[in-house]
Amino acid sequence: MKQVDVEIVEVSPRDGLQNEKALISTADKAELINRALAAGLRRLEVTSFVNPKRVPQMADSEALMAQLTRPDDVGFIGLALNQRGFDRALAAGCNEVNFVVVASETFNQRNQGVPVAETLASWAVIRNQAKAAGLLTSVTIGASFGCPFEGEVPASRVLQIAEAVMQHAPDELAFADTIGCGVPTQVTQLLKEARGLSSDVRLRCHFHNTRGTGIANVVAAVEAGVHAIDASIGGFGGCPFAPAATGNVATEDVVYLLERMGLRTGVDLDAVIAAAHWIAGPLGKSAPSALSRAGGIPA
Repeated sequence: MKQVDVEIVEVSPRDGLQNEKALISTADKAELINRALAAGLRRLEVTSFVNPKRVPQMADSEALMAQLTRPDDVGFIGLALNQRGFDRALAAGCNEVNFVVVASETFNQRNQGVPVAETLASWAVIRNQAKAAGLLTSVTIGASFGCPFEGEVPASRVLQIAEAVMQHAPDELAFADTIGCGVPTQVTQLLKEARGLSSDVRLRCHFHNTRGTGIANVVAAVEAGVHAIDASIGGFGGCPFAPAATGNVATEDVVYLLERMGLRTGVDLDAVIAAAHWIAGPLGKSAPSALSRAGGIPA
């Protein structure tokens, strides 16, 4: 396994596709994952185990997992919002579960149908079950930098939730800018204070480029010592329950940025760009990423 300085967690099969109107076939999802693996990505959020009536694009989660071949050094992450989702992810063969709690009450109700307190209570139970089953766990705090319904989300609120999460220590804690409204100073401060909660837990960030700040936020997160960055091939993505939330930071843009900064990602830039062009076909639109248009530095 290649040594890396910053790990890229590939989220295009889940967050990249979940909000798309064009339904993508299970075979095409498997091909996207295989192309990501061929490009050197080793940790992928492959699907979410949610109500298919609410997120039709994820209706084939079990079928997709059954099609995949997983190399020994690869982590396949299943996203879960509740006990039912965790049970499905475990049965389908995921070796990591990413549990989600949203920083605002309104958005947590829209996204998960329950108050934040109930979601945190579910996490406490699921953490013990995951540990007993030998699964890695990560918890993502959604809307960490702003909510589409409540507006500003105070950092104190995010840290309060993070502290509650850490009482049942996940292997990794992630902060998500679900609607792409955060700026680097917020990222720097939040990660500094989060590190004060635990010096051991791995930290990850998830950024959207809705307002053009995503890549700048990646730099701030890396300089603050974050271990991993979520990214989506092509820059596709969005949340069905967050109005106007557009694409994730693009894997190819993040890889180019970090490698040019002298940080190893272990990812083949040309292979990721090729994958972005490929998935644009089934989606019926061009990839929004910068590198899919411009490519890398000319030879």
